[in-house]
Amino acid sequence: MARDSQAALVALNRFGFGARGGASGDLINAASDPRGFVKAELARPSGVLLEAPGLQSTPQLGQAVFAYQDQVKQAREAAAKAGAPTEAPPQAPADQKLRRNLSLNTVATEIAAGQMAEAKPADNAMKPDAMQPNAAAPPAAKPSPQPLNVIQKTFRAEALARVQRAIMVDCGFTERLVVFWSNHFCISASKGELARMWAGAFEREAIRPHVLGRFADMLKAVEQHPAMLFFLDNQQSLGPDSRAGQNRKRGLNENLAREIMELHTLGVGGGYTQEDVTSLARIITGWTFASRQGQLGAPGSFAFNANAHQPGAQVLLGKTYEATGLAQGEAALADIARHPSTANFIATKFVRHFVADDPPPALVARLRDVFIKTDGDLKALATALVDSNEAWQAPLTKMRSPYDFLVASGRLLARVPEDPGGYLGNLNLLGQPLWTPAGPNGFPDTSAAWAAPEGMKLRLDIASQMGARLGPNIDPLDLLEFAAADAASAETRRTIERAESRQQALALLLMSPEMQRR
Repeated sequence: MARDSQAALVALNRFGFGARGGASGDLINAASDPRGFVKAELARPSGVLLEAPGLQSTPQLGQAVFAYQDQVKQAREAAAKAGAPTEAPPQAPADQKLRRNLSLNTVATEIAAGQMAEAKPADNAMKPDAMQPNAAAPPAAKPSPQPLNVIQKTFRAEALARVQRAIMVDCGFTERLVVFWSNHFCISASKGELARMWAGAFEREAIRPHVLGRFADMLKAVEQHPAMLFFLDNQQSLGPDSRAGQNRKRGLNENLAREIMELHTLGVGGGYTQEDVTSLARIITGWTFASRQGQLGAPGSFAFNANAHQPGAQVLLGKTYEATGLAQGEAALADIARHPSTANFIATKFVRHFVADDPPPALVARLRDVFIKTDGDLKALATALVDSNEAWQAPLTKMRSPYDFLVASGRLLARVPEDPGGYLGNLNLLGQPLWTPAGPNGFPDTSAAWAAPEGMKLRLDIASQMGARLGPNIDPLDLLEFAAADAASAETRRTIERAESRQQALALLLMSPEMQRR
């Protein structure tokens, strides 16, 4: 039974978001057939899609942003005419402000390494209001809260739908795949109002439909999505010899082309040159989205502006692409998706994310071959990962990211949120604001990035707050059975048993290696 429980722990933690509490029976189900438990989600492609009341398409959201911006402009103009002071638009709440990533160079603390038998939360961390601003200040009259604007409402609705799905699914393997690919092809909601409005729709439309499909299809969907075009400024890129380029005296913007090759496909050292970057930038000129005037299509939808496209044939990676307009760029992307360097880059990142910071070379080579032989079939890639022995034999040493940790905690506590504020605020606090990485390379994917002492202290504060709020009504030893059963280490079990209170015991459980490692 111990061996089955250990395999079940790997199934749930390495490939999913951990076991759910309550009467789910996740650990028992996983123990009966660990690999089958994980792969069951791969047989339900439609289960990756995310639909919820009120979630709209990118063009609909674009039009809503344009309308909101027009309203703000009209209000400012009216205030200026009336001689009244101009009001600034409502500020984004604290849970939406970008924070920098935590230190990437510090080593794991004793708690991160599992050496936490004697750890005790700080006294103030056990108070329910310890994380709230001005908790000790006397009560004061509160101003009436400003209503959330359409951008904030949309972001929060998208966030809630994503978190609820992650907490409710059986294993969470496909949701983990969504998180991986969304971070691989990341945008940042801090770019501007359109990026914040489109962040969730980008993931729903460009990532989810292709998670179990072909890489080439996902690549095309991502690079043609208005959110990516806006994030990397391709709507500003004009072919120098195009009609628009000659009229406006403005030329190429290579941002998107460079990130396609460096971060999305070939990778650094993947065999491309600066001239290739410039060639790809020329090839994808004219890839834009329709503006509020709707001259190129429905406002907020992908559009090809022939007047901005660089005319003529282009040479990319030694191959000539004839002047076929939009099809020129689509052909180039299709070839890059099939390049051997792309296969190696994707296989390496895939194994690093799911198995180890130092990916086993044999497993990387095997997944690279699967990628090439199946023409980038991502379901086949995921299946090969689950079928590999390395993925089950490697110790659970990778640190969960803040998002993984918070979702795993919500699953174990069987708490499906009705409001995303707590998750958004804690993600900001822990350095992984939702859909808001500091750069186009996404959030880091190594243990060192998330095991820094400052980050672990913040996790302990959050765990202590959860313990103070929920501990009196929960038996942490029962939760340990749901989370790991007899796969839990004797040290973890002993630490929880020796806790001074249920509140402290719950906090220690949430900080245990069984909850922090995957």
